[in-house]
Amino acid sequence: MAEGEELQTFTSIMDALVRISTSMKNMERELICPVCKEMYKQPLALPCMHNICHICASEILVQHGYICCDPSSEPTSPASTPATRSPRMDRRVVPKPDRLDRLLKSGFGTYPGRKRGAVHPQTVSFLCPACQRDVDLGERGLGSLFRNLTLERIVERYRQTINISTTIMCQFCKPPQLEATKGCTECKSSFCNECFKLYHPWGTQKAQHEPTPPTLTFRPKGLMCPEHKEEVTHYCKTCQRLVCQLCRVRRAHASHKVTPVLSAYQALREKLTKSLAYILSSQDTVQLQIAELEERVKHTEVNGSQAKEEVSQLIRGLCTVLEEKQATLLQAIQESQQERLASLHHQVQEHRAMLENSGMVGYTQEVLKETDHPCFVQAAKQLHSRIVRATDSLQSFRPAATSSFSRFQLDLSREMKLLTDLTFIKAPEAPVIDTQRTYAYDQIFLCWRLPQHSPPAWHFTVEYRKSDTKAKALKLWQRCEEVRGTSALVEYLDTDSVYVLRVKGCNKAGFGEYSEDIYLHTPPAPVLNFFLDNRWGFNRERLAISKDQRAVRSVPGLPMLFAAERLMTSCHLSIDMLIGDMAITQGRSYWACCVDPSSYLVKVGVGLESKLQEWFQGPQDVVSPR
Repeated sequence: MAEGEELQTFTSIMDALVRISTSMKNMERELICPVCKEMYKQPLALPCMHNICHICASEILVQHGYICCDPSSEPTSPASTPATRSPRMDRRVVPKPDRLDRLLKSGFGTYPGRKRGAVHPQTVSFLCPACQRDVDLGERGLGSLFRNLTLERIVERYRQTINISTTIMCQFCKPPQLEATKGCTECKSSFCNECFKLYHPWGTQKAQHEPTPPTLTFRPKGLMCPEHKEEVTHYCKTCQRLVCQLCRVRRAHASHKVTPVLSAYQALREKLTKSLAYILSSQDTVQLQIAELEERVKHTEVNGSQAKEEVSQLIRGLCTVLEEKQATLLQAIQESQQERLASLHHQVQEHRAMLENSGMVGYTQEVLKETDHPCFVQAAKQLHSRIVRATDSLQSFRPAATSSFSRFQLDLSREMKLLTDLTFIKAPEAPVIDTQRTYAYDQIFLCWRLPQHSPPAWHFTVEYRKSDTKAKALKLWQRCEEVRGTSALVEYLDTDSVYVLRVKGCNKAGFGEYSEDIYLHTPPAPVLNFFLDNRWGFNRERLAISKDQRAVRSVPGLPMLFAAERLMTSCHLSIDMLIGDMAITQGRSYWACCVDPSSYLVKVGVGLESKLQEWFQGPQDVVSPR
C-alpha cells in the first residue's frame, strides 16, 4: 500500500512538473520581441501598450533617418551581449555601439529621435511592429519611454526556471573573451579580474566602486522618470502615465487627475486579480470555445476547399462554353473561306483560258480554219457560248468573292466588361425602413426597401422584440423568416408596449447587415374592430359607404353643393351621422380613423344609446358648428 501511495505521489509530482514546464514554454511567447524574435533586452513600454527591445527600437529609428543615442542608454550594459539570447532562437547581428555613436555625432541634439539635419525639434513617429500603428513619441523620442523593469525581471526568472545557459563574458576583453568574475553597479558592466583592475585604477574615483557578482541585468532599484531621472511617485489618469514630483507640478499635468502610485497600484492589482480569477474559473468555457473554434477551423478549411472547387468548376464550364463557341465561329469562317476560294479559283481558271497560249484560244483558232460550212457551224455552236461568257467576264470584270472578312468580326466589349466585373456574389446591404408606410395598430405593418446599388435579396428576415427599460436582461429576438417582398405583418403583440424591429436580407452569399432599429408603440388598449352600419342613420343622397364598410365619402352632386352652401352662408348645419355596428358596454377600447384634409367638419366620439335614438327619431340642427 505504501509503494502504491509513493507511486501515486511521484506521478502527481511529474504531472505538476509537466504542467509547469508547458506553462513556462507557453509563456515564452509573451517574452519574445516582435522585431528580433528573441527574448526582450531592456524592453521599452510603448504608448500602444506593446513592448520592444531598446536596441530594436533604436535600429528602426535609425533606418527611418532619426538619430538615436546609444540604444542601451548604458553603453556597456550586458543586456545587449550575445550571451543573453535564447538558445531556441537564431542569433542576429547586433549593430555595434560605435556605429550609433558616429551617427549621433553627425546629427543635432543629444536625445534620441532627432531627424538628421533637423534644426528645430520635431515629434517622432514610430511604427509599432506589433500592432502596425503609428505611435507619437514626442520630441524626446525613445527618451520619453519607460523601461519595463517588470518584464525584465520576468525574463530573468524565466531563464533561471528553464536553466538557460547564462554564462557572462567580460565586456571589455579583446577576443577571445574571458568569463566575467566581477560586476560593477556603478559602471553597469561585467569584468574579468584583469579588466576590472584596468578600468578601476588605483587612486581614481572608480577605485571606490564596490565589486559585485557578475550579472546580466543592471537595473535601477526603482522605476525612474525618463525625463527628470527622479523616482516616479504618482500616476496621471488623464495621460495614463507614471509621473514624478517634477512632472506633477508641470503645466502639462496641472488640470489632470493625478493619484499616488500606491492607489493606482491597488486599483490595477485588484482589477487584474479579479480578471485573472474570472479567467481561471472559466477554464471549462475556454475549452468549449477552443473546441468550437477548432471545429470552425475545420469547417473553414473544408468550405474553403469546396468554394475553390466550385469556382474552378464554374470557370471550367465557362471555358468549355467558350471553346464550343470558338469552334462554331471558326467553322463558319472556314466554310466561308472555302466557298470564296472555290469561286476565285474557278474565275482564275476562266481567265487563264483567255490567254493567247491557252487551250480555248488555240482551239478557237483551229476551228476558224475549218472551211466546211456544216462542220464549222457544228463546232462553233459548241464553242460560241464559252467565248461569249469569257468576253462578258473580260468586259465587266469583277472578282467572284471579296477577300475581306469584316463580317466575321466580334464585338466583345460587353462580354469583356462582364468578365472583368466577374466577382463573388455580395450579400444584400442593410435595408432602409420606410417610416412613411410603417405603422403600429393592432398589428405592426413594417415596410422597407433596399439601397439603390444593393445586390438583390432572395428573401428577408424580420426580427422584433419587446423593449422593456425596467427589465434587467434583454428579451430574445423573435423572427419572421423567409419573408418575400418588402413588407411584413407582425401579429400577436401586447398593448401599450414598445417594440424594436429590424430587417436583414439574404441571397446566395448569405445574410447581409441589419437595418437600423425602429421603435414602434402599440395602442394603449385593445383595438376595437368594427364596421360602419349602412342600414340606417345617414343621408344616402350625400354620403356613400364603401363595400367593405370601412370608409365613407361624400356623394358629388347638388345635395353636396347645397350642404356646402349652407355651411358657408349660414350658421346652421344638419348633421349626417354614421354609427358603428358594435356596441361597447365596458372596458377600454382603441380605434383610429383617418380624415381627408379637404373634408368639412368631422367629429368622432362615443354616444349613449338613448341619445342616439333621440337623434335618429328627430334630427336636430346644430347651431354654430365651428
